[in-house]
Amino acid sequence: MKEVQDIWFRRAKECGYRARSAFKLLQIDEKKHLLRRGQRVLDVGAAPGSWTQVAAERVGHGGAVVAFDLKVIDPKGLPTQVTLLQADLEKIEVDALGGVAFDVVLSDMGPDTSGDASSDAVRSARLCGTLLDRLPHWLRKGGSLVMKVYEGGEYPALLRRTERLFDEVKGMKPEASRRESVEMFIVGKGYRGEPASASKSVGALPRGW
Repeated sequence: MKEVQDIWFRRAKECGYRARSAFKLLQIDEKKHLLRRGQRVLDVGAAPGSWTQVAAERVGHGGAVVAFDLKVIDPKGLPTQVTLLQADLEKIEVDALGGVAFDVVLSDMGPDTSGDASSDAVRSARLCGTLLDRLPHWLRKGGSLVMKVYEGGEYPALLRRTERLFDEVKGMKPEASRRESVEMFIVGKGYRGEPASASKSVGALPRGW
């Protein structure tokens, strides 16, 4: 790992964050001002929990963070406003998340990489499409979204689909991302509360892709 890249790994350890990815969310939030005291935040694909840590700090004890992943997330050191679940994005029920719409939905999830960049990008976009499908059940009108996607041929269509759902959408690559990384972060503000139609979109890829 190059020295410039290792800075964020060292800073994460110094600050008590579980992964360097905490600084990606911090840098996004510094520019877009998404997270505020008292909010309800949903962290999708949250393991190992670094984004959960950042969200919990920003919303404070008067807020709430619900985080879930296919993997078990270690609860050690997380504050009381955090609820952890082990669940599948495509199967989790709304009631399991508390039955109340969230102010912000976060997603740093990605598919297990295969070594084939093109295939990985397609699978990443499909995950994001599934996430957009769930927003009508999860995100309040006017709410915000941050989701990671691997840049590839499907990225422009995913960005356009997100633009139909939010008043303001921007693709970002924070400083803490490695230069050679293909990850991008799509940030949406002002959710319109409209159904996330999957027609003619990357979210319409068949199951098992």
